[in-house]
Amino acid sequence: MTARYVDIHVLQTVPYANLNRDDLGSPKTVRFGYADRTRVSSQSWKRAVRRELEESSGDKAKRTRRLPQAIQARLTGPDWDSELAAFAATQVMATLATIAVKADGFKVDKATGEAQVLFYLPERAFDMLADVCVQQRDRLIGLRSGALKLKKGEAPLPADAVRAAMEHRSDVINLFGRMLAELPGSNVDGAVQVAHAFTTHGTDPQVDFFTAVDDLKQDADQAGSGHMNSAEFSTGTFYRYASVNLEDLAHNLGDPATAVELTRVFLSAFITAMPQAKKNATAPFTVPELAYIAVRTDRPVSLASAFETPVRATFDSGYAEPSRRQLAEYAGQIYRLIGDQGMVYHGCASVDDKGLEQLGETRQSFDNLIATAVDKLRAK
Repeated sequence: MTARYVDIHVLQTVPYANLNRDDLGSPKTVRFGYADRTRVSSQSWKRAVRRELEESSGDKAKRTRRLPQAIQARLTGPDWDSELAAFAATQVMATLATIAVKADGFKVDKATGEAQVLFYLPERAFDMLADVCVQQRDRLIGLRSGALKLKKGEAPLPADAVRAAMEHRSDVINLFGRMLAELPGSNVDGAVQVAHAFTTHGTDPQVDFFTAVDDLKQDADQAGSGHMNSAEFSTGTFYRYASVNLEDLAHNLGDPATAVELTRVFLSAFITAMPQAKKNATAPFTVPELAYIAVRTDRPVSLASAFETPVRATFDSGYAEPSRRQLAEYAGQIYRLIGDQGMVYHGCASVDDKGLEQLGETRQSFDNLIATAVDKLRAK
């Protein structure tokens, strides 16, 4: 059987925190199974995973409207005055407009210097665009002085070189994808699907009223605070889920072996990454209590519905332990319904293995679990 999908399920308890806020500053929520749950958006946790992947690989990517400023900053130096560098950046944008399906997105706001579209590029792509300008320095000087005139529809800079920079990818882009409608060749279909995380049980936001002491008032024996406010937080055991499409990832990378290795790195980052919101005030740096990985040939299988009935806490266990049991029980029920023909491998690593028989073989650590699953990918 050929492995096509790798599903990862995580249960993680987070103490008093606000990992992901709405527009009013409250923890995001979702109503599921007639209970309000605390939610962390997939975008929030994906960003945390992306940053961890980039730190480990050194292959960073940036999302920005400030592409012109980024190019100008790379050019400005002894051989490039700031005005020539700024002009060169505008010519990169003008070149993009000539090769784009829709040129409006590459217009630059004169007040802010920002483009209309949000670019998502590896840092290497910024360097490549600056290199094009360096190679075309004499041409840019001629265009700026008016000594060189462009023909109608002619690009100021070599279009192929600019296009190649815009189409450049990083591992993270190959994993999560990239959308730039104005330049179809720059689009990358994501190979990873990430669900919104939510608590396995109902939650209620908890309000923290806080003050900041004015030290000089205290020194002067004047009672009172310098600042008063309130903030909302929440606690809970979260169910997290993601699925890697191995065929799509191999297509993006052009090499199945590299896709398997990148899957290994992603699985590790997904387990350990943590959104950073309010970290200084809450230090919510917990470790998951359980990770469950399933390698399949047929389709991804989320187990989110295991918690459609909210978990009930007990005095002896809280929410974490019954959440693990409820996940395992539901997995067994679903696998009985759909059969095991699509299953290549499944296994889990947990703080305890009591009642987890439905989650395949038990491994002693997350690293060992990932290594075992990846070995199955290489063998198929």
